[in-house]
Amino acid sequence: MKEIYINNKNNYYQRFEVLKTNRNKRYKYNEFLVEGVRSLKEAVKNGWNIKSLIYDSNNLSGWAREMISNVKTEVNYCLTPELLKGLSGKEDTSELMAVIEMRRDCLDNIKLSKTPFIVLFDRPSNKGNLGTMIRSCDALGADMLIITGHAVDLYEPDVVVSAMGSFFNLPVIRVNDNNMFYGYVEKLKMEYPGFSVVGTTAHKENPVYNVDLKVPLMLMMGNETMGLNKAFKEYCDVLCTIPMSGKSYATSFNVSCAASVLMYEVTRQRGIL
Repeated sequence: MKEIYINNKNNYYQRFEVLKTNRNKRYKYNEFLVEGVRSLKEAVKNGWNIKSLIYDSNNLSGWAREMISNVKTEVNYCLTPELLKGLSGKEDTSELMAVIEMRRDCLDNIKLSKTPFIVLFDRPSNKGNLGTMIRSCDALGADMLIITGHAVDLYEPDVVVSAMGSFFNLPVIRVNDNNMFYGYVEKLKMEYPGFSVVGTTAHKENPVYNVDLKVPLMLMMGNETMGLNKAFKEYCDVLCTIPMSGKSYATSFNVSCAASVLMYEVTRQRGIL
């Protein structure tokens, strides 16, 4: 195993820094930086390509040593404690970080269940909301999450961290071409009789518990501020809402909270939980 020792902020170290902070450079290199035991375990378990591991060779637990020994990488990097602390986004410096290759976005590569349950998040603008959405989709049995439009970067460190390991377990596909997306949905409608596109809105529409969610479906969640775009709303087979207390000052839910409620209703109707 090749190891490169780094004791100053040289070109290698600067590349690690831009993988954390610069969206354009992440996509140029097709890599992103990850830290955290849970995330690294899930990345390995789910077959992500770990290109490099980063660590202080003099301060490693048994788990970290085992990871370094068992994970096949192109090259690993040994940093000084000070450099590792500067790179880590945690108060207690992570003992192990990884450079991981991004995955190609391809809807047709995702294997769906017999009764598909797909979630779409239209133009997410908040890192925490996107990470929480990924975590909820994973927890509540969605086959995949689709992200559309100009959105927060999927590979932003805060998104990966807030997804709590689910990032590497749930397929997340970014779609920028609406025509390609509509073609994919039409193909699903031909393959799965009764496939339904269910849109969500804060306005009073069909209460979610009155909508049949046992059928193959796609649940569309809107942008945090603007909701679903007009074209998606018109494309939906039905629009639903979460009824709220008449005494409430709030007029809507946080999008990730709303998604969790709606996804739970899917699993409840299907008798999964």
